[in-house]
Amino acid sequence: MNSPQGTDRRAIPQRSTTWAAKLADVMYAARLTPNRVSVGSVLFATLGAAALIASALVTTDGARAVWLIVAVVCIPLRLLLNMLDGMLAVERGMHTPTGDLFNEVPDRVADLMLLAAAGYATLGIWATSSIDWGVVIGWAAASAAVMTAYVRTLGAANGVGNFFGGPMAKPARMWVLVVASLASLFEPLFDGRGLFLATGLVIILVGSVVTVIMRLKRIAAALQVRKADVS
Repeated sequence: MNSPQGTDRRAIPQRSTTWAAKLADVMYAARLTPNRVSVGSVLFATLGAAALIASALVTTDGARAVWLIVAVVCIPLRLLLNMLDGMLAVERGMHTPTGDLFNEVPDRVADLMLLAAAGYATLGIWATSSIDWGVVIGWAAASAAVMTAYVRTLGAANGVGNFFGGPMAKPARMWVLVVASLASLFEPLFDGRGLFLATGLVIILVGSVVTVIMRLKRIAAALQVRKADVS
């Protein structure tokens, strides 16, 4: 019986494109290590998170729009660097002993910052006298995002590989956040400041919980099949 094994890497179609290969070549020529590129992804995530928080603090719609656009630019750049660090490590043979740490930890920090910041960008939209639910959902979505990665690594730790499946893996989370930020530019038309980001966070939270459950089931199935194979 064949075990439903996970994989070593996330399947990213853009890795095989010409433009991605050229960018990786430029970084390789510039002697940028995968670890430095991973740190760079956190810097973009930090700027994006700061922009999301700033969008809630400014008083004019124009200023809010500027900060939202900054976030919209930074989030895909974070994903781009996440892809390129892997390309440098694997395709260009630049893997280091600490590469796995730099591959995982910056991603989790970036997820926490961006999703929690998105919660603060919803300030007031779903607030009661004692609780701002937008902020709560932001932190809940951030925590659930970290759990998806934690569960994925459990598969690898137990020898059945990484399971990257589920409706709200890292790329999906970030693109939901990008779409919600873009949609937020139209909120002045109906006085709904924070509504789209709050809705996006709910989608991310629910999707992340479903992703955790799906991955746990797949890991459990792989472990059961491996036991049967051994028997």
